[in-house]
Amino acid sequence: MMKTRIFSFILLFFCVQLVALESAQSLDKQIEDIDKQLEASHNVWLKHYMSLQNYNELTDEINGIQQEIQSLANPPRSLTHRLETLQRQQDLLKDYAKEPYKALLETKNIEEVPQITNPFLILTGYSFLKILKEQQDVLKANDESLQNLLDMVRKKYRLLLELGFVDKSLEVANAIASTQRMIEELEGAQKILATSLDIYAQESENISTKIMSQIQNQIVKIVYVSVAVLITILLAFLLKLTLRKYILDTDRIYTASKVINVLNITIIALILLFSYMENVTYLVAILGFASAGLAIAMKDLFMSVLGWFVIVLGGSVHVGDRVRVVKDNSIYVGDVLDISMLRITLFEDVTLTSYRENRRAGRIIFVPNNFIFTTMFANYTHGGLKTVWDGIDFSITFDSNYKKALKIATDTGKKYAKGYTEMVRQQVYRMRDKYSLRNPNLEVRSYCMIEPNGFRISLWYQTNAYATLGLRSTISGEIIEQILKEDDIHIAYPTHKVVASGGDGIGQATQESRALLGGALGQMES
Repeated sequence: MMKTRIFSFILLFFCVQLVALESAQSLDKQIEDIDKQLEASHNVWLKHYMSLQNYNELTDEINGIQQEIQSLANPPRSLTHRLETLQRQQDLLKDYAKEPYKALLETKNIEEVPQITNPFLILTGYSFLKILKEQQDVLKANDESLQNLLDMVRKKYRLLLELGFVDKSLEVANAIASTQRMIEELEGAQKILATSLDIYAQESENISTKIMSQIQNQIVKIVYVSVAVLITILLAFLLKLTLRKYILDTDRIYTASKVINVLNITIIALILLFSYMENVTYLVAILGFASAGLAIAMKDLFMSVLGWFVIVLGGSVHVGDRVRVVKDNSIYVGDVLDISMLRITLFEDVTLTSYRENRRAGRIIFVPNNFIFTTMFANYTHGGLKTVWDGIDFSITFDSNYKKALKIATDTGKKYAKGYTEMVRQQVYRMRDKYSLRNPNLEVRSYCMIEPNGFRISLWYQTNAYATLGLRSTISGEIIEQILKEDDIHIAYPTHKVVASGGDGIGQATQESRALLGGALGQMES
């Protein structure tokens, strides 16, 4: 009976040992799987912790070797070489010893918070918010990584505790102690990270709220400014429509439209300026200092702008007028195409000036507005006038009937210029409200002047300011045809008359003078 009990006890002991062995193997397998998972996870916290452990192990080993070297009178070279190698490794890991988790726990300093004061900085605000979120996401990712590591290490610690009940070896006890230290250190880092994350989240939330408020204010301001600009443009458009409805003169409509456009742009600029300029006094001070230098460096530009105001407000030149500009002995006659802030644009037509002076036409001439102050500027069509005086001169000999030549010139001028004379009479009558005109003589005029080579007949008549050459050509041809029909009128042109005697060349020459003339001619032929 006793033997049976002993056998049963031994059998039970072996069974317990077998179960414990199987349990230990199972726990070892689970712990081994956790270690493999930790190694495969490439957890950044684990890498920092292992670096710290390596540093501590290197420190212990270095201390041991140093004690051994001190105990030896003549230490071997291999031992000192080993000490130098370990010290170099320790230098590489010393940063982990001072602050092992600094890179993972450190929160980046928030840069200077942008102030959203205009629409162009809205994108800057959104970019800054994105940076804040990215930094916060990095901290959250570090926190999740640390939590995952702690979960796995705690699981390993529980398995080691279970294994410690079965396996009482020193190796298991050291593993339990090492894992416990690891948990305590990681939990301490987790508390620091949680505090940093809370502080950063609160600070970033305050900044985000402030920036979003500024962005919303700018969006609202954009809406208000856009509405104000649209109202200004709409009012300018309605004003232009009103002018076109009640003003029939196209030149006045064009000038008024230009003025409205400038005023519209100025008002829009002022709206934008006072909407987005926080310190207008500062702007005025800057402009005050800058204007002195600009006035000198950009004198011509400012004079052109001033000239534009003089032209537009004074009404001396309008779009469509025919003008004449003299600059450096060059003469340009053309029609005004446009009057901008800086220049007058002319189209050079075929005129008497291009016929006599330039011998070319069709060019686009750009005349700076400041020429209105310094250059001879003639307007052929100012004040509604559409005609100008034009003249045709021709010479006749002294023995011609100059009275008949004067009558031919006057009748021809009246025949072709009659319509223009009536037109200019009406135009001058309308100009009396603006200028002092005392019954000017507008009829066709002819004058006879004594010149060295004969009588000079000068005909003056009214003609279209835009087509002087056409009427001039017609009247010139008509006068020539009429004169050629008369026997007592001779056109004077450069000629040479040889008088052989001392007479006046009109009467009969004497026999003596003829002989002398014949002898002279004979000598010339020989």
